[in-house]
Amino acid sequence: MLKSALLAMAVTVAAAGAAPAQESRDPIRIAVHDWTGQQLTARLAGGILERNGYRVRYVVTDYLAGLDAMAAGRVDVVTEQWDTTAQPAMRRGEATGKVERLGALGPRAIEDWWYPLYMKERCPGLPDWRALLKCGPAFATADTAPKGRYLGIPGVWGGFDAERIDALGLPFVVVDATNEAAMYADLQDAYARKAPLMVWVYSPHWINAKFEGEWVKFPEYEPACYADPKWGINPDKAYDCGKPSGEIWKYAGVDVARKWPKAHRILTRLRIDGPELERMSAAVDVERRPLPEVAAEWLAAHESEWRAWSAP
Repeated sequence: MLKSALLAMAVTVAAAGAAPAQESRDPIRIAVHDWTGQQLTARLAGGILERNGYRVRYVVTDYLAGLDAMAAGRVDVVTEQWDTTAQPAMRRGEATGKVERLGALGPRAIEDWWYPLYMKERCPGLPDWRALLKCGPAFATADTAPKGRYLGIPGVWGGFDAERIDALGLPFVVVDATNEAAMYADLQDAYARKAPLMVWVYSPHWINAKFEGEWVKFPEYEPACYADPKWGINPDKAYDCGKPSGEIWKYAGVDVARKWPKAHRILTRLRIDGPELERMSAAVDVERRPLPEVAAEWLAAHESEWRAWSAP
């Protein structure tokens, strides 16, 4: 009896004094998408983790398939999934039970049709979308006349712009840019020449600080707009509204909390200021500074913040 009691006490003392379980030494794989802002948030998350002793690997993934890659076990962390365009992807990923939403990154997400202010003189009534019903020629280019050109890359980012044009009867043609850099190079060229321009612009982005422009005010988004053709202005077709706005969400694979509990805590607490992210993006895209250098400056300036995120 005494022997059993002493043995039980010894086990209890040993357990109480045991060191915490060692976290995995596997690299934490962070998804990298095809725009500068997300590449910065991925690098900031990775930099914080590295400064906390973790190994990090960056994995290039398609934005709308990022959570599919996570569910398949190819990435561990996705820093950005936007309410504006990734809601179907987020629902699909969460339905697998293999991804975890870690909370909002911080900036508010806006994506929609954008035009320079000089176009308001050529299309009276803007920013109301109904002005566009008569303004196709004002936004036309040689390739699209008499219809207006809408420049975007929906094949990569989604957005349902062709469906929106059809549902609202807009005299526009969707033209896909090769990539984001090409799209915004076109924007800068058109702006300099005061040429016709309607383009996909999102926020946070450095363009909003450099150029004067506005987003078109479409009918306000409701989930039913995308799901129920009977909703809205056109009773026969869905997407007869603007794009949703909202949060930018962080995600992790469900195994992250078990394998790297401290990293999971850091990533859950990670927050980035929207205007600051826009300034960093401008430093990379406009000033042509190396992205790792810009990220390192942020990490140095915000060390007290991310050290706090690392605390128990």
